[in-house]
Amino acid sequence: MPLKVNYGVDYNDDYNVYEDDNYHYDDLYEYENEKRDITHQTKAKQEVIRTGAWRCPICTYDNEDSMSECDICGALRNCLVRISQTGDSTAGGGRCKSSGASVMVKSLFASFRHRAPAKSVAFEAKNDAVLIEDAFIIRRNFQEFLRAFSSQKHQNINIAAPFKFDSPSPDDLVSTRLHSSKLDSKANFKRLSSLDMSTREREKNILIESELGTEGPNSSSASVARDGGVKERDFASDCGIKPEILVSRMRSVSLSSKSRTGNVNEETGTSNLEYKPEAWMIPDQAEDRLSQLNLAIVGHVDSGKSTLSGRLLHLLGRISQKEMHRHEKEAKQQGKGSFAYAWALDESAEERERGITMTVAVAFFNSRKYHVVLLDSPGHRDFVPNMISGATQADAAILVVDASMGSFEAGLDPIGGQTREHALLIRSFGVDQIIVVVNKMDVVEYSQERFEMVKQKLGTFLRSCGFKDSSVLWVPASSMENQNLVATPDERLFSWFHGPCLLDAIDSLQLPARDYSKPLLMPICDIIKSQSQGQVSTCGKLVTGAIRTGSKVLIMPSREVATIRSLERDSQACKIARSGDNVTVNLQGIENNHVTAGGVLCHPDFPVRVSNHLELKILVLDIKIPILSGSQLELHIHHAKEAATVVKILSLLDPKTGKVTKKSPRCILAKQNAVVEVVLQGSVCVEEYAESRALGRVSLRSSGRTVALGLVTQIMKTQ
Repeated sequence: MPLKVNYGVDYNDDYNVYEDDNYHYDDLYEYENEKRDITHQTKAKQEVIRTGAWRCPICTYDNEDSMSECDICGALRNCLVRISQTGDSTAGGGRCKSSGASVMVKSLFASFRHRAPAKSVAFEAKNDAVLIEDAFIIRRNFQEFLRAFSSQKHQNINIAAPFKFDSPSPDDLVSTRLHSSKLDSKANFKRLSSLDMSTREREKNILIESELGTEGPNSSSASVARDGGVKERDFASDCGIKPEILVSRMRSVSLSSKSRTGNVNEETGTSNLEYKPEAWMIPDQAEDRLSQLNLAIVGHVDSGKSTLSGRLLHLLGRISQKEMHRHEKEAKQQGKGSFAYAWALDESAEERERGITMTVAVAFFNSRKYHVVLLDSPGHRDFVPNMISGATQADAAILVVDASMGSFEAGLDPIGGQTREHALLIRSFGVDQIIVVVNKMDVVEYSQERFEMVKQKLGTFLRSCGFKDSSVLWVPASSMENQNLVATPDERLFSWFHGPCLLDAIDSLQLPARDYSKPLLMPICDIIKSQSQGQVSTCGKLVTGAIRTGSKVLIMPSREVATIRSLERDSQACKIARSGDNVTVNLQGIENNHVTAGGVLCHPDFPVRVSNHLELKILVLDIKIPILSGSQLELHIHHAKEAATVVKILSLLDPKTGKVTKKSPRCILAKQNAVVEVVLQGSVCVEEYAESRALGRVSLRSSGRTVALGLVTQIMKTQ
């Protein structure tokens, strides 16, 4: 079907002639004289039509002479009414025999016997000049009718029944055929939207042209409506269309135009589409595969976290005896024989030289119930940001505590105690299940009194953090002597402790609910750059949704689209990864500089929001210096870190009820809840906490300490 974009009168060409508010109808005849030459030219153009064909007044398509309607748009041939100057209607050549005037209209005009029309109206679809002249005549006669009608006393007119035509008029037939042929296309919409006018006037013109702009000579009425002579409601009633129908059609035109420009709201980053997960995204219940559990190991520095992890992996066969022998030999050569198991995870030269974990080490093992992803986090205060990056991926946590004298107390110290800070951070990230491993029990000779004292003091603090007693498991152990890790301990411990070993405690954890029904969200934890151009690998945990090989993903905040070349889980290739899986995603079709740690992989049609201006609800921890408006902090959200400035303190909240206790306070003290606005130095991928918990939790740090924990309550306009 040929594409036609010029339907009848081109409003863009002649519209500006009538836009002058100071235009007077006395100048009509001067204007007619100026247009007389144009009329003769357009008549000459209409004569250039091939013999045996007639041109459609709607779409200007040349049809065969034997056809009574247009083959393209379905418009009837010569469907207009011609009224002679004598007042008698003639029929012939497809014209109507009757003007279609009803009894009601005749009764209204019967009272105007002394008023004769100045000039009879003739509708003719010949050229643009005739249409323009007819528009002015219609407008002048209509205004005369309104003045005459207002001079009579017709206030009390009772109509017993709604008025109906005896039969559909030719214009109604044309309008019906036009609506079914989808002619209210974007050609008319773009032609009108290019006009320089206000939004409301533009919507009115879209409405008028979408309904009547393609109806041949009657389209001149649209010009009358633009000039203000006839209101839209009167115009709609004259055409037999209800105003509410017009409004609904106008909204449909507006929505269709928005869908053409894209489904993504550029300002908010949200999408107007409704997400529906595909069948392959939902896991099969009959699939014989262990569920994945992301387990973070946290605790104070030198509490034995890496040694515990290495020993557990060695006992479960994840570290071979040959590798273990090599680690023991290297550790003894540097005079650090007790670090042999820790070196199974601490592989960098700097970590081994300093004897501490600096980055999050990832390892895997299988229990009877789960495929466990072990996230060994650093315990030194200088590397808490790295610990935060690893802990955000956790479904549950193991808090390792040193049972030796002085070490446990140092971990709980309000100033610099990492046991306290790690417990607070873990809880703020949504982890509500925790296993407390009281390590190095061999140093205190497996003392039950020491274990009970640690349990009593630490248990009180964990309850203040929000952990329930039923969600906390206590396991005394010794990683160096392999006591109570994967099997029942000997008599030194078993004589007074009859609880589960560490491996059984891991199997007793409950897997959190996975959300497969939402679009893909995967915060990028780390990047592995490839030597091949256009290829890069990203690591992280799928928060929601699912992906598979060959899928398209959107990388935020760079807004670049890439293709998934392959997926890896536990260094093994896989085809599908779902919510909760910790995977490596190998991308192709994108450069390395477009992918950064702290970014997010998401669905191309459902991008995550990006902003640097946030409203937060925070809980201030034990601090000595209060938080003021203008305070410089460091904001951590999932794997992203940005410098932040508190620009406004909105209110203080009651910690129990959450109600506002004071508006616009000067400062925030320790243990207070507040609502603040912060502006970041750079934009981050973020969602409100109500929409995505993983992307809506934040922590604020200053001078190497965590000073506040919070939630994103509102994403404000980027500054």
